Amino acid sequence: MLPNTLAGLSLRDLEYAVAVADLGHFGRAAERCGVSQAGLSEQVRKLEALLGVALFERTTRRITVTPAGEALLRQAREVLGSARTLLEMARNRAEPLTGSLRLGVIATLGPYYLPGLLRDVRGRFPKLELRLQEGHTSPLLVALQAGELDALLLALPAGVEGIAAESLFFEPFLAVLPAAHPLTGQARLGLQDLACEGLLLLEEGHCLRDQALSLCGLARPGRDGRFASSLEMLRHMIAAGEGHSLLPLLATQPQAELDGLLRVRSLAGGEAVGRSIGLAWRRSDTRAPAFRDLARFLRDTAPPGTRALPAAAPEQDGQPGRGAAA
Repeated sequence: MLPNTLAGLSLRDLEYAVAVADLGHFGRAAERCGVSQAGLSEQVRKLEALLGVALFERTTRRITVTPAGEALLRQAREVLGSARTLLEMARNRAEPLTGSLRLGVIATLGPYYLPGLLRDVRGRFPKLELRLQEGHTSPLLVALQAGELDALLLALPAGVEGIAAESLFFEPFLAVLPAAHPLTGQARLGLQDLACEGLLLLEEGHCLRDQALSLCGLARPGRDGRFASSLEMLRHMIAAGEGHSLLPLLATQPQAELDGLLRVRSLAGGEAVGRSIGLAWRRSDTRAPAFRDLARFLRDTAPPGTRALPAAAPEQDGQPGRGAAA
């Protein structure tokens, strides 16, 4: 018979069970939660006894969630999310932009923007501790929606329900070519000049890949297209004479090992060819005023060569224009 009080139900025990479900392993769940495996296993068994339901099917080879456990663990995640919201509300009332902030950043921006960002934020918000996570846009947005991230730096529009965003700055795109490329003789290139054989792209999953295809008027890459897993790999492929591409301005800063191997050219209409970088968070997050303060500071300290944008995000203003990256 289930108890009719909440006295025996612990948020910590729910956290243990969710960790086991996420990782499929008691040992790794214990590491994540900072407890011993034996202690975590015992608490999960006590939780199962309290609920009168087996949450997990245990074998010597694997741990799987039972059908009954699926529904209960889904509810456990909601309970933990509500508890985190309670703590966030208290923290926001006490002192905004202090303590830990889990910040996601897209991979095509992070390595080039974060070094200066961290310095500026540390000077302005000395009590704020940024915990950074880099990745592709879609997984980061999923993590933000699930409460696993607090905020996200990305190319706008976010285009996801329940997410608020403010624009920070416009980052122009530049043409990057190998030193011996025929087009290096032109001081400024048109997008049509790049839509030819030799256009290098990032692999699927990068929003920058879709932006480059769209700007160059290509529905899909050519049959013999070549792809890179990261912007750094793309830069090295260009330096090796493999082809040319469009890169965001912050990713074109010179590096010693590529000195003399690359040529960077501006684009005709460059004021409109690029992407809008913004800060996004959950609309339900009670720290929205603090995030707007952070966005205002990031606009005021936009990197050289970029252009600070009005606060409103493109998806709030209507359809994004040519310069808003998807």
